[in-house]
Amino acid sequence: MFAHCSLNKVVQHHGVHNLEKKQTKLKLNYTNKNDIIKIVGPPSTKSTFDNDIYIYIERKTSSSKITKLGKKKLITNNVLVLEIDSSGLLVNKSFYNKDDMKKIIFDESSTSINYTKKSFVYNFLYSIRQKIDDPLGKKRAKN
Repeated sequence: MFAHCSLNKVVQHHGVHNLEKKQTKLKLNYTNKNDIIKIVGPPSTKSTFDNDIYIYIERKTSSSKITKLGKKKLITNNVLVLEIDSSGLLVNKSFYNKDDMKKIIFDESSTSINYTKKSFVYNFLYSIRQKIDDPLGKKRAKN
């Protein structure tokens, strides 16, 4: 008998639960930092440029069928990027799901280093997209 095997799918959840639902409660030019932390919780990543940038991640994977030999299937991959101005109010909100991530076009021809708010978000989303394409990092290990 299989003592430790289960036929039920095991779902692994990382980050903020129900991020898509929670982000709908955030209103531009109304919600402040304290409200954001009360509604969504502490950010997964935080950055400061001209304004504060809070990034929240929700990632849900499941073990696939036994015929796939334990490969992980990506169920949910949500990213919420919040921009908060110097007075503590939410001024910009961007929500990306796994389908949106596949549509983002990255310009590979740029080689200059530019430390701006956009390059930070770009690099962050680029790393998330790599994890979508290769969740276990096997493609990168071959290089």
